Amino acid sequence: MTTDRIYVHVKTSDPISEAGIIAALKARAQVWIIDEDQLSRETVALIVSHEIDEEALQLLNYVRGKGVQQAVVVVSELDDAGLMVAVEAGVAGLVRRREATADRLVQVISSVHQGAGIMPPDLLGRLLKQVSTVQRQVLAPRGLRFNTLTEREGKVLGLVACGLDTREIATQLCFSERTVKNVLHDVTNRFHLRNRSHAVAYAIREGLI
Repeated sequence: MTTDRIYVHVKTSDPISEAGIIAALKARAQVWIIDEDQLSRETVALIVSHEIDEEALQLLNYVRGKGVQQAVVVVSELDDAGLMVAVEAGVAGLVRRREATADRLVQVISSVHQGAGIMPPDLLGRLLKQVSTVQRQVLAPRGLRFNTLTEREGKVLGLVACGLDTREIATQLCFSERTVKNVLHDVTNRFHLRNRSHAVAYAIREGLI
């Protein structure tokens, strides 16, 4: 096995879509399509669904049960409720079906494999607005606002929420990229979160940033 190859498992209830995506990705040298009996923690699951519904969650839970930690979801429709469900379920990458070219899928899969959370900018804006509303209307009136992040952790997560990548965050805060990665690793481990997007959603929901 080559160390720079990304192992991907495609999961969808639509056999035609599954066959088409597999055929497109198989042409990419950096992606290796694997079967269910080869799943591991290093696998990136690519789930295709019309929307984030019960069926999509069942597909996600299935691969989670096989040890897969990283998931990218391709959806045709995504409302605010579905967006929140996807993030809370630990989905690291979201791609609209109409934007799901082979190049885009490989780009998102590679980023997720490296630990990043990827979604279209307008979806990130909707996510931030939604979790802020939850904080303001649901949690704050109940006094559920606990600041348990260090100043450095709060700054890093705040910049992640603004869409900056590791290098940009390091430059803005005068940190090394390793420091930024360590901060994010510490936060996700301490709060038992799955990835950066999940950490941002959690931090805003809990009033941490």
